[in-house]
Amino acid sequence: MIPIRMAQYGTKHGHAIGKLLSMQTNPDVEVVGIYEPDPEQRRRMQQAGGPLDTVRWFDDKREMLDDPTIVAIASEGLNSESLEQTAEIVAAGKHAWYDKPAGQDWPRWQQVMAEAQARQIYVQMGYMFRYHDGFRRIADWAKSGLLGDIFSVRAHMSTWISQAQREVISEHKAGIFYDLAGHMLDQVVWLLGRPNRTTGFFHNHAGIVPAFADNTVGVLEYDKAMAIVDIAAMETRPMARRFEVYGSRGSAILLEPFEPGYEIRLCLEEAAGGYQQGEQRVPFAVQGRQRLYDLELEAFVAVLQGKQPPDRPSSHELLVQETLLRTTGHIRI
Repeated sequence: MIPIRMAQYGTKHGHAIGKLLSMQTNPDVEVVGIYEPDPEQRRRMQQAGGPLDTVRWFDDKREMLDDPTIVAIASEGLNSESLEQTAEIVAAGKHAWYDKPAGQDWPRWQQVMAEAQARQIYVQMGYMFRYHDGFRRIADWAKSGLLGDIFSVRAHMSTWISQAQREVISEHKAGIFYDLAGHMLDQVVWLLGRPNRTTGFFHNHAGIVPAFADNTVGVLEYDKAMAIVDIAAMETRPMARRFEVYGSRGSAILLEPFEPGYEIRLCLEEAAGGYQQGEQRVPFAVQGRQRLYDLELEAFVAVLQGKQPPDRPSSHELLVQETLLRTTGHIRI
């Protein structure tokens, strides 16, 4: 099969280099080039080496957007610029591999997705834990009924970031929660759907950048369940990231650190699904971050080639962002 010609719009997202490397190493993809609108950033990236050594740099975005042979574009701009860049990608008739989150402007994101659906353009968000074997197993167990009725989900995904990174993210209400929580909300709403109510607690406790919320919690309320997502920006490395799902028949805990992860603590009220009653440890394949990017891209390409349907419908991509913006107070609906 002829490789799909792809380009990249932007390099300021934290996943940008990893996504480029995935495109460069995927045999079904031909990387045509990158457009970076910031001249200083472009200069720095051209001197960075690695995956950027041999890449072509577009002088004008129209070289990329107007090229009919380019089928898809990876949207890898800064959080504050990526929504409009993705809108340009969709308007140009290109499929979009869009890194999270999907901007602060909820009406604009709805417009972009509506245009994409009307034109049969595929937009896949860059939530790589969808392809993490541990998260996938827990989702399968929850959706199959193995765990019974889910009544609680708890997700801890803290990090450590520099003062410079805090200053950049501080322009967004809810700070580190806005930046990272989409990964966990993607999992929560896949299991539980749209929450009835969301509440956020966003504080600056380290004091390094006062405008930056660095210690944050989001609570999602459902008819018969609650989910709690906590994210801080000053956790000692390596971070102890953890994901827990509790149901009436059992619980599944993705033990820290879930990245890359290695096993799940599964506890069942009764033997079922090939698993024994009580506590057991279920190992799974260890997948590093780059491997998750690769799996993301493989799924994206497979959809474009007609080999599989999207792993998440467009309604889910909208719901994740709506939930993030509701929890952070950007919208009230």
